[in-house]
Amino acid sequence: MARTKKLKSTGRFGVRYGLRVKEKVRLIEEKQRKKQVCPFCGKPSLKRVASSGIWKCKKCGKKFASNVYYV
Repeated sequence: MARTKKLKSTGRFGVRYGLRVKEKVRLIEEKQRKKQVCPFCGKPSLKRVASSGIWKCKKCGKKFASNVYYV
């Protein structure tokens, strides 16, 4: 198997797609997998409901639209 130290989570793509594309995907995925903080109550309890950027807080129950991958 190839080395994936620099590529981290995008090592699963192997030699396909090029380094710049994989770097952009890696940065997006790192932000996306962090705990997202609710702008209303301040708790790290957001969940993305729809792929179009609709988020819902588990604590306060607010539902709102924001960026697609992270708030």
